[in-house]
Amino acid sequence: MAEKQFTDKQQFETQDAFEERVIEIARVAKVVKGGRRFQFRVTVVVGDKKGTIGMGVGKANAVPDAMRKASERARKDLREVSLFGTTIPHESLGKVAGARVFLKPASAGTGVIAAGGVRAVLEVAGVRDILTKSMGSANVLNVVMATFGALDGLRSPALEAARRGKRAEELMPFWERRKQHA
Repeated sequence: MAEKQFTDKQQFETQDAFEERVIEIARVAKVVKGGRRFQFRVTVVVGDKKGTIGMGVGKANAVPDAMRKASERARKDLREVSLFGTTIPHESLGKVAGARVFLKPASAGTGVIAAGGVRAVLEVAGVRDILTKSMGSANVLNVVMATFGALDGLRSPALEAARRGKRAEELMPFWERRKQHA
């Protein structure tokens, strides 16, 4: 009995730490000799709004089971994203199959200019000001994976400046450099 209470408490704590967004619920079919076998595929993104995000895909005969599987896989697949205040440090392009997602930093107050899966990923990551463009395939799963690829390609200005042998101020976004000179 005490063991059950511990697992419930542990599950409650993990739900508090991360925000969970369901991106897609799709009915998929496997064709077999006797006809079609239907299942549900659920895509979930989790994040703490501080730069940690994860994506999971779950498949089951019922939607709640698929959501549980997707949520568990997303929590196992957590990764850190380099953020710069409320935006990203530089432009980035992510490609997966036919989907391409372009991310561009924006000044404070712009908001999240994105739609669908891209918006869900960026919001759970903690990005509040960004411009995006989704090109090519509109397949939701590939677009979300391309967004993750673009976010994985981000580097912090301090690390990149050290790698290039420059000052960190030289690699700041243009609106931050403008503030320093004013």
